[in-house]
Amino acid sequence: MDSVRLDKWLWAARFFKTRALAKKAIEGGKVHYEGARAKTSKAVEVGALIRVPQGWDVLEVEVLALSDQRRGAPEARALYRETEESVARREREAEARRLTNQVMQHPLKRPDKKQRRDIRRFKEGGEE
Repeated sequence: MDSVRLDKWLWAARFFKTRALAKKAIEGGKVHYEGARAKTSKAVEVGALIRVPQGWDVLEVEVLALSDQRRGAPEARALYRETEESVARREREAEARRLTNQVMQHPLKRPDKKQRRDIRRFKEGGEE
């Protein structure tokens, strides 16, 4: 196989559930091919670097193989390799998110009627 469209490759590599979602992400400027925005019809080449958003993280992957058919996850994983910088950045950001969530304290119960009135009064700046 000589070349594959970018949206097809992202779909086959299981970054997106449908080609339509891959196309939407590419057109929205979320996916970068070799450091620049790309079109959906861009031909993917082996060795290229692609930045793909995945939830909270942005993965930077190197293309190892081409495919235009969606197969099982282990076979899809063989199409690319995540760079070491990307792995380190993802782990750093995950740790920061985990620490931030630990610091945030959630209330033990919902405010009662008097507390809701006090909150409303405080937000509105009322003097009663």
